Amino acid sequence: MPVGLQAQPSLGVPGKKRWAMVIDLRRCIGCMACVCADKAEYDVPLGVWRTIVKVKDTGSYPNTKRHFMPRLCNHCDNPPCVRNCPTEATYKHEEGFVLQRYERCIACRTCIAACPYNARHVLPKNRDRVKIGGVIDKCTFCHHRMAADLVPACVQTCLGRSRIFGDLNDPNSEVAHLVARHSVVTLKPEKGTAPQVYYIKPDRVHTEQILSRPVSHAARADAEAFYRHNRGTQFFSGVL
Repeated sequence: MPVGLQAQPSLGVPGKKRWAMVIDLRRCIGCMACVCADKAEYDVPLGVWRTIVKVKDTGSYPNTKRHFMPRLCNHCDNPPCVRNCPTEATYKHEEGFVLQRYERCIACRTCIAACPYNARHVLPKNRDRVKIGGVIDKCTFCHHRMAADLVPACVQTCLGRSRIFGDLNDPNSEVAHLVARHSVVTLKPEKGTAPQVYYIKPDRVHTEQILSRPVSHAARADAEAFYRHNRGTQFFSGVL
């Protein structure tokens, strides 16, 4: 039985919705539009975030690569934050949203300690536009926007369209197609939280310059110009 105000998992249950997000890491360009969208939508104060994009550089000059990893609340089917909240301020909605009841939150930070994804933060009290403060906050999959038939703010503003949101129980939805068609991964599955944010990992052939030749005329012309200007194969490692 679920502990706390936790609805039973709805994934695969006929007649139920299970909202989830797919993040296509092949398309993320690290523009941070998702971070800015959440900041604007929720008046998120400086120093805290509802979503973040981790950046990692690999390789050594001049053969370097920058990787981007968007992170947010995973809206788990078995959320430890719900189980550990002493006041039942955080709860799991029957359609999969993990939400907050601010009036019950005592900012004890138990949910922060319980979350294996570092997806929660404390709202300061001195906020300008929104008078909610001194409580714990987190990503809500923009539940209020879903009630108005809108997608989450981060999905709407994603320039590379790497974030896709929808009902995983609907076989015709894009998220269902992506999860079925690709070898998706979730974060820390060994924790038993059943996260519902799925990642599509990039194929090495598409990310490693040495293995992927430019195919279009424009891409090849650009590569040839770069090769000429830099006078040597060390920059392109045999791509041309």
